[in-house]
Amino acid sequence: MGMSVTISAAAAEDAEQIFKLQYLAFQREAELYGNYLIQPLTQSLDSLKGELASNTVLVARLGDEIVGTVRGSVGEDGTGNIAKLCVHPRLQGHGLGARLLRAVEKALGEQAGTVRFRLHTGHKSESNLRLYRKAGYATVGGRTASDGVRLVILEKDAKDPSEFAVSA
Repeated sequence: MGMSVTISAAAAEDAEQIFKLQYLAFQREAELYGNYLIQPLTQSLDSLKGELASNTVLVARLGDEIVGTVRGSVGEDGTGNIAKLCVHPRLQGHGLGARLLRAVEKALGEQAGTVRFRLHTGHKSESNLRLYRKAGYATVGGRTASDGVRLVILEKDAKDPSEFAVSA
C-alpha cells in the first residue's frame, strides 16, 4: 500500500529540503524562459530561512520527503500574497499543486483582514496559468521581473464563493 501525501506547516529544520526542492522544481521554468537567473534558483538558503520565520510556509510530505511547498503572507492592505508554489517533478500533474494552493489560501484566509489573494507566474507558464485560472484567479496585470521574465499577475477574492450562495 502506498503512502499518502500530507500537507502541514513547515518547520525551521525543513529549510534545506525546501531549498533543494525549489531548485529542482524550478528548473523547468528556467528552461522554458532560457533564464537560469530566475529568483527561485538564485535565492539563498539564509533568505529562505528568513521566509520560514516570517511567512506562512506549507510543505507536502510523502513520508519524510518534502515533495511540495508554497509560501504566503498577508500585507497591510489585506492581500494574501502567494509565492513559490512548487511540486517535485515526479509528482506534478496529480493535483498536489492545487491541494497546496487551497491549503495556503485557507491558512492566509484565516488571518484577520484578508480580502484577496494575489500570485504571479511567467507569461509562458501555461500549466501554472491553467491551475490558477481553474482555482478562480483572473489576470489583473503584469510586470517584468528583475530577471527579465514577463510575469502575469492574478488575483481572486478571499471570500469563499459558497459563502455568497443563496438557496431557493
